[in-house]
Amino acid sequence: MSDRITVRGMRFEGRHGVTPEERAEPQPFEVDLVLRFDLSRAAASDQLGDTVDYASVFATTRRIVEERSFQLIEALAAAIGDAVIAEHAVDDVEVRLRKPKAPLPGAFETVEVRIRRRGDGSRG
Repeated sequence: MSDRITVRGMRFEGRHGVTPEERAEPQPFEVDLVLRFDLSRAAASDQLGDTVDYASVFATTRRIVEERSFQLIEALAAAIGDAVIAEHAVDDVEVRLRKPKAPLPGAFETVEVRIRRRGDGSRG
């Protein structure tokens, strides 16, 4: 499927990390989602009901990042992908999750994981 909606640069505060210090105070996380599904019906109808409401996808992502806690960003990214697949009618989702304040002993821009989850496109 070549059709897609991308939601890039979502920013949330969450308590995720291996050490207690990482989970003590919220820290920034950035998320990009690539939602793949057939957009032809929405393109023809111009109706929100014929596509995936990305405001709802944003809310799903926010809920996972801000209300849950994981030690690993791999687990956080997987939880986001699984929730998006379960709650929205998409064929697959790619999650890019960045942790710009990871506890590393030197200068760096960010740490990023990417996961992809596939669904059957019938949920939503």
